[in-house]
Amino acid sequence: MASVKVLENIFWVGAIDWNIRTFHGFTYSTHRGTTYNAYLIVDEKTALVDSVYVPFTEEMMENIREIIDPSKIDYIVVNHVEPDHSGAISEVLKQSPNAKLVGTARCQAGLQKHYFGNWDFKVVKTDDEMSLGERSLKFIEAPMLHWPDSMFTYVEEDALLLPNDAFGQHWATSKRFDDEIDENILMDEAAKYYANILWPFSGLVIKKIEEIQKMGVKINMIAPSHGVIWRSNPSRIVEAYLGWAKGDARDRILVVYDTMWGSTEKMAKAIIEGIMSEGVETILLRLPFSDRGDIFKELIYSKGILLGSSTINNGILPTVAPFLEELKGLRPKNKIAAAFGSFGWGSGAVKEIEEKLEKADIEIVAPALTVKWVPDESEIQKCFEFGKEFAKKVKKS
Repeated sequence: MASVKVLENIFWVGAIDWNIRTFHGFTYSTHRGTTYNAYLIVDEKTALVDSVYVPFTEEMMENIREIIDPSKIDYIVVNHVEPDHSGAISEVLKQSPNAKLVGTARCQAGLQKHYFGNWDFKVVKTDDEMSLGERSLKFIEAPMLHWPDSMFTYVEEDALLLPNDAFGQHWATSKRFDDEIDENILMDEAAKYYANILWPFSGLVIKKIEEIQKMGVKINMIAPSHGVIWRSNPSRIVEAYLGWAKGDARDRILVVYDTMWGSTEKMAKAIIEGIMSEGVETILLRLPFSDRGDIFKELIYSKGILLGSSTINNGILPTVAPFLEELKGLRPKNKIAAAFGSFGWGSGAVKEIEEKLEKADIEIVAPALTVKWVPDESEIQKCFEFGKEFAKKVKKS
């Protein structure tokens, strides 16, 4: 992929990873691949903002060479230490020997522990500015969005925000801008990205956006580190982030389960019939056939979740455990839940589900529903009523 002009003398020089299908240690599925976005700002001084994952280093360097000799790079701005954005720095410095690294104090410490390089480094903090000539870079610290070192870079002359992992999507596409692609897929991938990466930091997301708004930062374009650049309506993704961070969702219920011999599945299907009888939208998703990352994306749009498991060894099925463990870490906001499941001689699964839900700070609004062995006709009716009553609670929430 060749370099792409973003604005006058500002270029995308990143790389497209068409083949990657998992991220963050297999916790996040990337069905559509991803991009590693780096941006070159050419002025009296030249700055490279972020870099790429190591295997794509030469691709980025070729893009840079289309524009300038890499030896002319004066600054490498490191918004985030994570290797998918900093991995190429060592090679860039070999070809840009006079370049100074720029980042937060935590960034400097993180780079040292990742790469052990004795590099020339300029520490910056919120409101610090650095002139490139006609343009200047302003820095905004964004700790825990999503690492302690995270930072945004802002080009005031163009109202261009370079926020690294914020506002991104994992999507490999030949197009670089939001107005060139299917906006429904774009927002779906942006929602999945938020749910799987930024949900635990929702409180900080709200504070940071409000802080930037109070600073009077005008934003005409947002160029994140993954996915496409928001140029047609950047406020759309900012507003979406605020909504997701606050837990805004519609009257919709996810029913997520796994079953051993089909009894819990019979319960689940009766439950969704009860939900639908109340006119509430619902989705039935079985683990592990349904991808965890996709389920979390669906949950961001939903007010309620019902979790079911057969009991094994007095606990949940092993297929359900990773989902609940990750749910505990993500801590989605303003969701309500309940548990259900079948059992033989001990009904420990629903107890474990409820314990995990409590640790995820999700409100349990109904007692767990259990069935011994195979549900009979009357128990199927109880499942129907269980779904119906939960749907009513969702509509009131």
